[in-house]
Amino acid sequence: MAKHNVSRTMSTQHPDNVNHPFFSGNSELGGEDEIKEVFYTFSHMHSQEQLWDCEGKEVDNFVVKKLLSKYEHYFRKNKLGKDVFLTLRVPNPSVEKNEAKILLETLESIPRNFDAAKAFYDDDIAPIFEIALPMTTDYRELVRISKYYKQYVVGKQHNKLGNDMTIAQWIGKFKPESLRIIPLIEDKESILNPENIVEPFLKEEKTEEYQRVWLARSDPALNYGNLATVLMLKVSLQKLRDIQEKLSIDILPILGCGSAPFRGNFKPTNIKNCVQGYPSIYTYTLQSAFKYDYGMDDVTDAVKFLNETRPSNPVSVDEKRCVSIIEKLMSEYRKQVKLLGESINNMSPYIPPRRKRKLHIGLFGYSRSVGDLKLPRAITFCASLYSYGLPPEIIGLNALDEKDIDYIKDIYANFDNDLRDSLKYLNKDNLSVFPKEIVDKIDKISGIVKYDVDKKHKKVTSIILEDLKRKDHRLLSENITRAGFIRGFLG
Repeated sequence: MAKHNVSRTMSTQHPDNVNHPFFSGNSELGGEDEIKEVFYTFSHMHSQEQLWDCEGKEVDNFVVKKLLSKYEHYFRKNKLGKDVFLTLRVPNPSVEKNEAKILLETLESIPRNFDAAKAFYDDDIAPIFEIALPMTTDYRELVRISKYYKQYVVGKQHNKLGNDMTIAQWIGKFKPESLRIIPLIEDKESILNPENIVEPFLKEEKTEEYQRVWLARSDPALNYGNLATVLMLKVSLQKLRDIQEKLSIDILPILGCGSAPFRGNFKPTNIKNCVQGYPSIYTYTLQSAFKYDYGMDDVTDAVKFLNETRPSNPVSVDEKRCVSIIEKLMSEYRKQVKLLGESINNMSPYIPPRRKRKLHIGLFGYSRSVGDLKLPRAITFCASLYSYGLPPEIIGLNALDEKDIDYIKDIYANFDNDLRDSLKYLNKDNLSVFPKEIVDKIDKISGIVKYDVDKKHKKVTSIILEDLKRKDHRLLSENITRAGFIRGFLG
């Protein structure tokens, strides 16, 4: 694989943090604080890339101009679009109908941001040239964006206004002339069969050098269960390497993981295990808990380690066997989540918010249902269950037999470690609030590995349950936050 000028770390806006950053006086980050966050992740953490969400209200399409004017000294030395990168995540019109026109507004803003950077650098460096499309299930969704941008955003500059002049002669040229489009793949069928999206897109676009492919971690875990998602990703990464060899184009996978074990166990103190578990990942996401719930030295050391290491070959897996185990796990997980739904929804309103504006909804977040059951987003879902003392990672694991566990340990080096990290937040004293069927299955799962219970967390979750029973909602939110401080993430 050639060395590309592509970041190994991408800071994101996922609101899974307990602590709020020092540069914000508010526990809910928004507005100008998010501009500060971009500068902070570049200058202090040394992450080379920031994801900028363009889904939802109050989207700031003037982010480039604000960054360059507010932090001129830094961006003179570190060129945006060359040394550090801003990547946009846009709405998917196939799924997010109400947000669809935000996609067009965002695409129209890219040449304007180019002009702002050109005025600043006096050079043709595109500050934004890459966008990620969430919930991609069909390669044509990517092609439409690429063609729309070329034909209707950049292409209109050649149109004449009467017999007078072209639009380009009137208001200037439109650049960049094309965009790199990243599929963000989130559903089971697409994760297990990335070739159905990536191959035809590469052939249609005639992509050169490399293609980034983003595999989701949190929403699939919410939808299908934690372990099922780990196995899906291993199958997918193996297939992406096959595509690379078949088409002779470097495939650079992105993994969107969070600090909670359910969402990847990707935290500064566990970074080497994660790289060992997913050796072929090119770019890892640094979500808010990673950035703000650990010591600064731990964070910068972890980012430095990632920036300096190189990806290698994916873990080799038996696809047929993995899919068989995935189906078993998924079926049991969904049965249990339905039994837990009422408890989750009783706790979720009291999980403290961490971002002011609506962010990426996710495939499961969009439908928010398993059958008739409505559920919150992945971070809130996790925070709710951890607050009861029921780690969500263990839901459905009782479906495994000994042969399954032996095989999983062969291909998933961190299985025992991640399960121990999860089970230390188990509070068996609180389980009486759940259906007996759940309690019996948890007893079976907790015997898979030896683990130590975090006594402080157990004590706080016992208090949380009492707060919930008494309907003491003010104390409830405070104690949910206390439990999050102990874990090092909210959800």
